[in-house]
Amino acid sequence: MELIIKIFGTVGTTVFDVLPIIAILFGFQFLVIRKRPPHLRQIIFGFIWVLLGLSLFLVGLKEALFPLGKAMANQLTDPSFLGVAQGAGVHWQDYLWVYIFAAAIGFSTTIAEPALIAVAIKAQEVSGGTLRAFELRIAVAIGVSVGSYRIVTGTPLAYYIMAGYVLVILQTFLASKKIIPLAYDSGGVTTSTVTVPVVAALGLGLASTIPGRSPLLDGFGLIAFASVFPIVSVMGYDMVVTWLRRDGEHAEKEKAK
Repeated sequence: MELIIKIFGTVGTTVFDVLPIIAILFGFQFLVIRKRPPHLRQIIFGFIWVLLGLSLFLVGLKEALFPLGKAMANQLTDPSFLGVAQGAGVHWQDYLWVYIFAAAIGFSTTIAEPALIAVAIKAQEVSGGTLRAFELRIAVAIGVSVGSYRIVTGTPLAYYIMAGYVLVILQTFLASKKIIPLAYDSGGVTTSTVTVPVVAALGLGLASTIPGRSPLLDGFGLIAFASVFPIVSVMGYDMVVTWLRRDGEHAEKEKAK
């Protein structure tokens, strides 16, 4: 009964949140364009399905994904699991399974990321099949793992982010112009509806269980890592491919001589 009440409450909140979008779309359709939209019945049913889907997704996040991420962080940082005596000092090397779990979570969530799937299909078409979603998933996995390492060590987030974006700026000058917009967009689509809540729950769980860490100061920031690493990865991938192509063309010219 309590779950049903939560579902209906979430549906009401979702409807309230989506109302401005509906008002703008239908307002422009009827007041500006002044035409009845085609397939109006299908559009209405579509909105209903969207509202139900969003509501159930939000309930699932609150009831399952957030608690699961926190529970896994608690278990992986427990001294008995780490094999460390209670009260003894714990070093960053002792959290190996945390880094592996973070990388696995980063990789697996991007597999289910709808926005990434859509962009990956277009990216593969635009790049002629040279760029695939697998590379973006690997980049997200590395980013989440490095972000977890930052939480464990307590290193300031700003150092990592500044270094990452300095590298992005340098790559922007060196990468092919056609790949730069796609690279920047890939940082956004890899952190969407599925990745963000799970990774955020992991970060907050780690910061809550590791001694000396603040959930407010250290728990957030994993999403930033999951965003910047795909940008670096896509432009870096393009730079390597371009370099190999030029090297191959140069070798062919040398043979022709």
